[in-house]
Amino acid sequence: MSRFLFIVFCLLLACLWLVWRFNQEHVYQQMLDRLQAESRAAQVLVTAVNYDEATHRNLTTIKFVEEDSAGQPLPPKYFTFSGNLIQFQSLVVRFEDKFVAAGDRFKGRSVYLFWKAFMLDGPRTQEFPITEVDEIPGGYKIPGKASGFENRFWREFWRYAFDEVKSKNAGVKSVQIEAPGVVFIPGYLYTVHIEHDGGLRIDAKPVEPIFRGEKILN
Repeated sequence: MSRFLFIVFCLLLACLWLVWRFNQEHVYQQMLDRLQAESRAAQVLVTAVNYDEATHRNLTTIKFVEEDSAGQPLPPKYFTFSGNLIQFQSLVVRFEDKFVAAGDRFKGRSVYLFWKAFMLDGPRTQEFPITEVDEIPGGYKIPGKASGFENRFWREFWRYAFDEVKSKNAGVKSVQIEAPGVVFIPGYLYTVHIEHDGGLRIDAKPVEPIFRGEKILN
């Protein structure tokens, strides 16, 4: 009887291990799918311009909508600046070519993310995080509760990005930061691109005439 129970116990352990392994592989594959993207994009729209009597300045509110790796919009973020010359900062981390050549599942890819939105104004400089340090970037996050592996991977990613010794030991080839800006005005739709070479580009085009002055219902 004890031998039978021992066999059942071993079978249960094997089944649990197989389920855990399957779940891990599923997480790995979802993360890899998200890391396939070689660019990032977001759309920006001025939603309000209001005069501030206290500072005698126009306050500009923008709506920032980032796309995930599949091109689907993430929840919007709103930022209000005491001006309209606004900059976006991106962060791109690349690993050594040997990892790419070897087909390393994770280090064979680069990471592209939107980091901050800010406006330089001396002591009144304003800065808003788009992606917090140590968090999983929105464009890469797997829906639902993050797994232990996903959390560990991104926690290590941030160490690689800012710790020179760790980045060298981990095989990081380069950490590239770009921060262009433009004057944001109502009536235009802005598209912010992080390109495959790490450059950050901001394009603008007029909003379609039919939408001007209208409040769009969801």
